[in-house]
Amino acid sequence: MANTTSSGDGDTLVLDEPQSGDASPNAAVKPANESRTSAPAAKQSTIYIDGQFLPESEAKVSVFDHGLLYGDGVFEGIRFYNGRVFRLEEHHDRLWDSARSICLEIPMSKEEMTEALLETIRQNGLRDGYIRQIVTRGVGNLGLNPTQCKRPSVIIIAATIALYPEEVYRSGLTIITCATRRAGAAVLNPAVKSLNYLNNVMARIEANLAGADEALMLNDAGNVAECTADNVFIIKKGQIFTPPISAGALRGITRAVVFEIAAELGIKITETDITRHDVFVADECLLTGTAAEVIPVIKADGRVIGTGKPGPISTRMIARFREIVREGGTLIYS
Repeated sequence: MANTTSSGDGDTLVLDEPQSGDASPNAAVKPANESRTSAPAAKQSTIYIDGQFLPESEAKVSVFDHGLLYGDGVFEGIRFYNGRVFRLEEHHDRLWDSARSICLEIPMSKEEMTEALLETIRQNGLRDGYIRQIVTRGVGNLGLNPTQCKRPSVIIIAATIALYPEEVYRSGLTIITCATRRAGAAVLNPAVKSLNYLNNVMARIEANLAGADEALMLNDAGNVAECTADNVFIIKKGQIFTPPISAGALRGITRAVVFEIAAELGIKITETDITRHDVFVADECLLTGTAAEVIPVIKADGRVIGTGKPGPISTRMIARFREIVREGGTLIYS
């Protein structure tokens, strides 16, 4: 996947060659020069792996890494806008919580992880984009036992992303309800953002086969949990409703921002069990996620939601979210 990376202003980027030296996650990080964003030559994107910055063609993990063999690891997807990382502290808190839940010790401090993440963005000369931050169990043997893995591995990828074209944010998504149920907390707790995303992938396949943009996932009780990569909100008679975390929903960072916006706008928001019927008869429907941001839904299982167009509350939510993401965050370039 040798894709070239470009900055928000359209210039092709020049990226660093891999650095030699200590390969541990705590290796010293040499700062990049932000002026590289305007360099004319094209090179590969730069990936952080265990203390080294490598061109993507050299960024490799062992076939014995248990993240590959068993999906044994955790991750976060993080957005950055206008030279600032959005809600970085909240993402890192969730990453550390996920790791602790599966007895995975992240081999660096939050401060060291923050600097590695920021420097990865700098090395790629980006101001707007998406970070995929991964901690795997590390290299072991072919056995399942995680104690065979002596040291976890940290990977950070910076890229540009557009999950949906801008037009969809104005016209809305079409979703279906998939047969694949959301794994319950007693099976694989959705609060853990693990590398085992097969439950979501199977649901995504159903959406693809149905020609839909997304898929609603129900829990074992038949209530809405979330979509394959998004939290779900419905709006009825001027109030907002969303499934509780206990229904199988991820405690989304963007989800929390919607709660903040609702409070700011004086709109009541309630966590409660939601059925498919509630979605069908809603006045409006919204999905939220780091990659998707805040996006409206206008049709579910063939039923038109509301007027079939993004409603007034959805429109206000999207507009305010786009203001918030550029109002603050962790500064990338000093």
